[in-house]
Amino acid sequence: MPILAALALALTWGRHPAAWVLVIEAFLLVASVLSAVQHAEVIAHRVGEPFGSLILAVAVTVIEVALIVTLMVSGKGDTSTLARDTVFAAVMLTMNGIVGISLLITATKFKLAAFNAEGTGSALGSVVLLATLTMVFPRFTTTESGPRFAEAQLIFVALSSLVIYGLFVFTQTVRHRDFFLPPGTEEEVDSHDNLPSKRATLASLVLLLISLAAVVGLTKIESPALEAGVRWLGFPESFVGVIIAMMVLLPESITAVRTAVEDKVQISMNLGYGSAMASIGLTIPTLAIASHWMPIQLTLGLEPLQIVLLAVSAFVAVLTVVPGRAKTLHATLLLVLLAAFVFLAAVP
Repeated sequence: MPILAALALALTWGRHPAAWVLVIEAFLLVASVLSAVQHAEVIAHRVGEPFGSLILAVAVTVIEVALIVTLMVSGKGDTSTLARDTVFAAVMLTMNGIVGISLLITATKFKLAAFNAEGTGSALGSVVLLATLTMVFPRFTTTESGPRFAEAQLIFVALSSLVIYGLFVFTQTVRHRDFFLPPGTEEEVDSHDNLPSKRATLASLVLLLISLAAVVGLTKIESPALEAGVRWLGFPESFVGVIIAMMVLLPESITAVRTAVEDKVQISMNLGYGSAMASIGLTIPTLAIASHWMPIQLTLGLEPLQIVLLAVSAFVAVLTVVPGRAKTLHATLLLVLLAAFVFLAAVP
């Protein structure tokens, strides 16, 4: 798929493809995202923890940043809120979507979904703090006009986000790994029997780079059609951020559902909250750096309705996580919040 995507990109770069070509390239774009994450997982498995988690997170962040920056540069009108809309959508899709569907599957199949409240609670707390620092505070700061950070504030928030994310990765993969294992599970021992060979790892590295290049190029080609499609549906332009977040989170969503079916909901929740943290803790600092080198402006402050959705989601998530087990009711509440977010994003 990465090679096919790269060939399609080379054949259509600088041209105006027909509608049927754009449909094919949209399929190749999604396939390239899935392929990039798959090859990053192979490399991550080879190098082990904690570097494996960092490689996977960086790969996903590169995809997300590439999509955001490409659309911000090539898009028409005011695109300064695209980063905010995408990151906020990623938070809502992970907190309510990935976690909600995983809990629903496990609780329906096994009556209760049991998980480690200590590790999951610390992950949830990190997500809420990161979201508040980066997207709620700009609505109330006064140094810069409008819901955006001044330069010094953006630097402070970017550094704080990196510290929080780095400390969490260290806690999850080194210091307190047992907090992020299913209840009653012994400390995991890394197995070297099934490690990818050096040749397979090198092939994955090459295909990962091709996939990332294809994602960036195909996004630039598809961006006018994507924006036109959103306008044709009558949705606000901010809905583009929801589409980007759905695309980026697709691999994690598939993996989370698969592990939930196997009664490994702890892994599903690790994926959900971990993806939210990476989306904020790595994407915002990267965009802050990019804003100094590229003609883009960042408006990160959430709208009042979005702040309410975030606050209610955090409140319900805390009540769900604290007991260390959840029923179908908890999962349904999260999924209703997800439906409310998607509906209000389309019909604000």
